[in-house]
Amino acid sequence: MQDVTLGVSEAIELINGALDQAFPFILVEGEVASFKVNQGKFVFFDVKDESGSLNCFMMAFSLKFPIQDGMKVRILAQPKITAWGKFSLTVREIMPVGEGSLKKSFELLKAKLEKEGLFDETRKRALPRLPTRIGVVSSSQAAGYIDFLKILENRWGNLVVVLVDVPVQGIEAPAQIIGALAHLNELAIPVDVIAVLRGGGSADDLSAFNHEDVVRAIATSRAPTIVGVGHEVDVSLADLVSDRRAATPSNAAEILVPDKKEVLARAQRTADMAFNGVTAAIRVFQEDTNLITKDISKTLENFMTLQNNSITSFKRTLNQLNPEAVLKRGYSLVKKGNKIMASTSDVILNDEVSIQFKDGTIGAKVTDVSSSK
Repeated sequence: MQDVTLGVSEAIELINGALDQAFPFILVEGEVASFKVNQGKFVFFDVKDESGSLNCFMMAFSLKFPIQDGMKVRILAQPKITAWGKFSLTVREIMPVGEGSLKKSFELLKAKLEKEGLFDETRKRALPRLPTRIGVVSSSQAAGYIDFLKILENRWGNLVVVLVDVPVQGIEAPAQIIGALAHLNELAIPVDVIAVLRGGGSADDLSAFNHEDVVRAIATSRAPTIVGVGHEVDVSLADLVSDRRAATPSNAAEILVPDKKEVLARAQRTADMAFNGVTAAIRVFQEDTNLITKDISKTLENFMTLQNNSITSFKRTLNQLNPEAVLKRGYSLVKKGNKIMASTSDVILNDEVSIQFKDGTIGAKVTDVSSSK
């Protein structure tokens, strides 16, 4: 084989070409050391274990989890030889691993996003009361998603579920979740709400839902969002930024749609209450009407009694004033012609008068007129 002399740059290019073919990307896990950011744009750190260390480089905009020295991370990177002959890993994705590192990264990112107001209750929207088209970001094979569908069907049914099937754990999961959210928000027929779902798992399994870009994608979703990730005790940044947090995927289904049996029972109770109310009102009206009728009858009866008593009294008075009644009591009536004589001044001597008794009349002639005055 003929020797070929290469320039330094050519040698670096050849080596990098060979590395690209042999190892386009590698996953490396280790502890962060010598972490620093230059000019706000370039990130440098080492990743190491008990017996080795590798130099790493990445752009600051690709850093979606806060990183500090001592944290354990998993990185997706390309092996490279730099122009200065130094071997380095060009990092494409980085994710904390291990409970301690994940917790520290979670707290740092939470503080940053909280300061921006992404978790404020005032920016959260109400979910639709009864959605008919539900977008879902989840894995079609996940038990949580299957439980979600079962509860939706049992509680209400006849709903359209638009699933974007994505991996929900691993270093590639964040980009897939972000793409799924964008897709659901751009559908020609929009969904009423988007549910981001994943069942239980370890802190490492759930770390995709603490990725900064995932959190921001949920925050900027056009459709209202509900996140049901992990178990009830698991709280992710995706939970905190969503319009509504569900404890589990099953709980998300319970929040999204009512139980039709409970709705029908509540409607029946309302109808029964309305019927009973109307029946009671009619009964009261009838009772009031009967009472009013009795009052009117009693009033009329009292009025007629009073009138009858008045008429009786009036008749009695008239009877007492009747001349015939007076005659029957032993009195007599003196008339001069047809005129009743009321006093001695009405007659003179020799007037002819008639005297009426109870049983007849006699004629008389005035022979004497004397006054009692």
